Amino acid sequence: MKLSNKQKQYLKSLAHPLKPVVLLGANGLTEGVIAEIDSALNIHELIKVRVPTNDRETKALIFEAIVRETGAHKVQAIGHIIALYRQSEDRKIQLPRS
Repeated sequence: MKLSNKQKQYLKSLAHPLKPVVLLGANGLTEGVIAEIDSALNIHELIKVRVPTNDRETKALIFEAIVRETGAHKVQAIGHIIALYRQSEDRKIQLPRS
């Protein structure tokens, strides 16, 4: 599934008031963190994850790894926070037509 620009804008507006659900710790991106992100996506569909690192390249690699490992769509990345969307079986968020 590919998200249109209209759908991404809609998801950004929904993600704006959200607080990060998962915070990466000193150990970085571990299997446990991926499992937690996966679980949060199953429950909420749209989440934010905080990646506290100052190195831009490392942060970009972590963002890519999260998207790849969870099968989620990257809605937005601002600073240390990435917003992710993955549709669940319940389809809690109704996306606008593309």
